[in-house]
Amino acid sequence: MSGALNLKDFEALSPFEIKDELIKLAKASSRRTQAAFLNAGRGNPNWIATAPREGFFLLGQFAIGESKRTMSHPAGLGGMPQAGGIAARLDTWLAQHPDMPGAPFLSEMIPFAVKTFGFEPDAFVHELVDSIIGDNYPVPDRMLVHNERIVHEYLLWAMCGGKKPAGRFDLYAVEGGTAAMCYLFKSLKANRLLLPGDTIALGTPIFTPYLEMTHLEDYALNVVHIKAPQENRFQFTDEELDKLLDPKVKAFFLVNPGNPTGMALSKETAAKITKLVKSKRPDLMILTDDVYGTFVQDFQSLLAKLPQNTIGVYSYSKYFGCTGWRLGVIALHENNIFDDMIAALPPSETATLDRRYGPLTLEPRKLKFIDRIVADSRDVALNHTAGLSLPQQVMMSLFSLAELMDEQKAYQAACIDIVHRRALAMIDGLGLKLTPNPNFDAYYGLIDFEFWARKNIGDDAVEYLKENVHPLDLAFRLAEVHGIVLLNGGGFEAPNWSLRVSLANLPDDVYDDIGRGVRAVARGYRDAYEAGKRATEVRREAEEVPAE
Repeated sequence: MSGALNLKDFEALSPFEIKDELIKLAKASSRRTQAAFLNAGRGNPNWIATAPREGFFLLGQFAIGESKRTMSHPAGLGGMPQAGGIAARLDTWLAQHPDMPGAPFLSEMIPFAVKTFGFEPDAFVHELVDSIIGDNYPVPDRMLVHNERIVHEYLLWAMCGGKKPAGRFDLYAVEGGTAAMCYLFKSLKANRLLLPGDTIALGTPIFTPYLEMTHLEDYALNVVHIKAPQENRFQFTDEELDKLLDPKVKAFFLVNPGNPTGMALSKETAAKITKLVKSKRPDLMILTDDVYGTFVQDFQSLLAKLPQNTIGVYSYSKYFGCTGWRLGVIALHENNIFDDMIAALPPSETATLDRRYGPLTLEPRKLKFIDRIVADSRDVALNHTAGLSLPQQVMMSLFSLAELMDEQKAYQAACIDIVHRRALAMIDGLGLKLTPNPNFDAYYGLIDFEFWARKNIGDDAVEYLKENVHPLDLAFRLAEVHGIVLLNGGGFEAPNWSLRVSLANLPDDVYDDIGRGVRAVARGYRDAYEAGKRATEVRREAEEVPAE
């Protein structure tokens, strides 16, 4: 490693901040050696869903025509699209432009949605057309009426594995999963469900912001780690789950499938959590972040198994290749413990919340938690301008409908095939043979370097390594010598000697190079150990030679 850097200085940084330094080193290495610069540090997929985007951009052209139909001023002013007869006009317009990209998709999508959901055609098409222009505030602010119905059905497919729970979920469309996290932390505190000094459990390893936000002075939460070790195939052990029995633990936050592990809860683990909550901890609040669930066949979230206890967070960004669109959703069952817990607060707290939400309604105590989240996202006072932008909500509808229309799940199969193909290439580059695991989403992979190195360079070399080399050296050496950027697993509460690799954002043919790069670093560590061992032996022999 370059002597210019003191790796201890980086220990307090998030892996996503360390990444910037790694990128500098890797780019310099690439220029110096003419090797490829391989950044597998961030999980932005390198594919996109094309059909719904084609539909979106074509729909925008129709919408402009509808605007000009209402008013067409020579200075470039249009009017607001009108609902009466708009479905028939769109149908006619599509028939006139059958070869335009997006026309086949829209021609199938509109009747599909009308039939599936029983929509009134003009009302549905007008929501799409008026919203894609973005000429109104979001109404309802929580989510557009038709969009909520569509996304609800999509989430039942994506999150419930064919086993739909009774009742329905209320949804709030938000600016990606990151906004969902921020809004939920804020609203849980504002409504006295989680206060500074309270204890929550985090299923670790976990996406680093869940670790970092809990320690902010805004929340100041105590954290218990529910660990999922590699030796248990990244599933929570019974001993770890028993930590949830402590009544001081008010909430359990997890990412499922995991980030950085890529492992979904097994049916057995999910059943244990479900039994524990139903029989012994019916008061336990659960937040599950399920953005990678669509990369596991028949995935079933805790949202489906424990709907009354669970807040669901989902983002469209990874599956549809739309991180730049910022599309996410918060899901909360219509009957939930969060509303019950707010209603059971002491009178003094209830009165305080009455004052907080009083400007919104004459009966603030009847305001549901999901609607409080909406209000809190705009500091209550700006609730009247809350809501995800309308063009974003249209894109959300189109993505959802594209998946619902795909009865053969060809798009899902293609996405799963991409990441698994890359995972196999990296595993081959590492010289490993692993049995398939149906719970592995293959979006990320966690290379437990210590676990791998003990089998490949020996226990003695690993112990030497741990005594003499800083764990961050692994990521920095990969970047500086091989031009490869991977994130340090320790920042995710994974083992210190581990690396997170994104299997989504680089071409297929480079992942075996990443595996070989890790092996090359291991050989370097082994050579350093053997050189140190020889030097020690020479020194000892010299000490044993008697003086003349």
